[in-house]
Amino acid sequence: MCLAIPARIIEIDANAENAIADIGGIKKRISLALVEDIELHDYVLIHVGYALSKIDPDEATKTLELFQQAKNGI
Repeated sequence: MCLAIPARIIEIDANAENAIADIGGIKKRISLALVEDIELHDYVLIHVGYALSKIDPDEATKTLELFQQAKNGI
């Protein structure tokens, strides 16, 4: 089973090959090699350090809220 996590892009390097993503307050450097047309503040699904696809911000927010509820045992 694989798990892809939504993250918001907060920084993109000059050649648009890598980015810094915010995953619930955790900053992680990720590769953009598998996606195109990513801009600042876009949400992407990430898995093992790679952005897999761009996703809808509302869906990303809902998913992150569910993760937070699961973490808090609600």
